[in-house]
Amino acid sequence: MDPCFRRDDGEGGSCNFGYMTPCVYILASGRNGTLYIGVTSNLPQRVWQHREGFLGGFTRRYGIKTLVYYERHDTMESAIRREKQMKLWKRNWKIELIERANPDWLDLYEQIAL
Repeated sequence: MDPCFRRDDGEGGSCNFGYMTPCVYILASGRNGTLYIGVTSNLPQRVWQHREGFLGGFTRRYGIKTLVYYERHDTMESAIRREKQMKLWKRNWKIELIERANPDWLDLYEQIAL
């Protein structure tokens, strides 16, 4: 399944990321591991920063480096609203979302880091 899609219209999209592509993303420490939800306008760069340990705090402390889910949005405001919504979800809802789009919990970084 192609994880690239536009939340606003539900239609499939391209994985070509440019600067200023608002995205909500979920990183994991492993399958069913610790989860982190974030928002960014440059997903490849932000995930690279997490993977390389350039961002301190929660993700570095818990070894959260695997991109398991992301959504593209038309605006940063929409992405931020969605991030806040998802952070309020129960853990099992987040896992269900990941497994619908990425049942094997593959690292999606290579798909976006072109």
